[in-house]
Amino acid sequence: MIRTRITELFGIEFPIIQAGMIWVSGWRLAAASAEAGAMGLIGAGSMTPDLLREHLRKMRKACPDKPWGVNLPLFFQYAEEMARILIEEKVRIVFTSGGSPKKFTPRFKDAGMKVVHVTATPELAVKCEEAGVDAVVVEGFEAGGHNGRDELTTMVLVPQAAVAVRIPVIAAGGIYDGRGMAAALALGAEGVQVGTRLAATVESSAHENFKRAMVEASPTGTFLVLKKLVPARVIVNEWTRRVLDAEARGAAEQELLELIGEKRTKLGMFDGDLSEGELQIGQAVGAVREILPAGDVIRWIARGCEETLARLSTLT
Repeated sequence: MIRTRITELFGIEFPIIQAGMIWVSGWRLAAASAEAGAMGLIGAGSMTPDLLREHLRKMRKACPDKPWGVNLPLFFQYAEEMARILIEEKVRIVFTSGGSPKKFTPRFKDAGMKVVHVTATPELAVKCEEAGVDAVVVEGFEAGGHNGRDELTTMVLVPQAAVAVRIPVIAAGGIYDGRGMAAALALGAEGVQVGTRLAATVESSAHENFKRAMVEASPTGTFLVLKKLVPARVIVNEWTRRVLDAEARGAAEQELLELIGEKRTKLGMFDGDLSEGELQIGQAVGAVREILPAGDVIRWIARGCEETLARLSTLT
């Protein structure tokens, strides 16, 4: 059994956080993750306020005795309204991302909530600590979805963040199995956040076409695009190639915005258009070879971590 400040902070069995991914992390995935002993997160970033409230109530019914939370992107158009809903619905844990942790942290803390913020540099991890969060997720360049512009990899980022702050550090980006979890702990993290591997699960709300694309993706099948706007790591497809061509010739911001259009991520991840949709996923997708129940994945990661740590102990 691996016990850290993260397992104590949230009351979870394993120091594993299921990432709150857009179009993927609904209440079913969060509930399956929580029931398996991890921290399940509902991804609010692709929901309307009413839909979020519906998922919260279904989650509470499905997991009355397990800790769980919500990921709330602070740049989201509904962030203010959703923050009120989280407080009204008495959500106990919130992970914020994509903006300043100062925006809602005092309000959430006053409501008795535990707050974690996601960031991509050691300097910003310090600002998160100063803002009063309980823990920080430091996410490396390998991660899927929206990324930091500094391109710090997980291996470089985690140990620097771990010595920069006193609060617990959760490592994210490219972690998909027990070996990666053990490595993160060795680097100074006290937990890991897993996205890509849990996006490719039975309970994920990703479209079956997108799940198939994950299974078929190669280790070099993703690319970071749109660095002029909001960097995102995606599976390369026809739409991605048009974006990359536009970026290579120095396209203006307006042209890039027109290429993105509206609901491009929904088109790919939820509606299943593998050609024209934006398929946000991390570099670890190259290791995904089958769609499994989320609980099986979490237990496999935890068991693999314990086995790796035990093997390493024999080397001394």
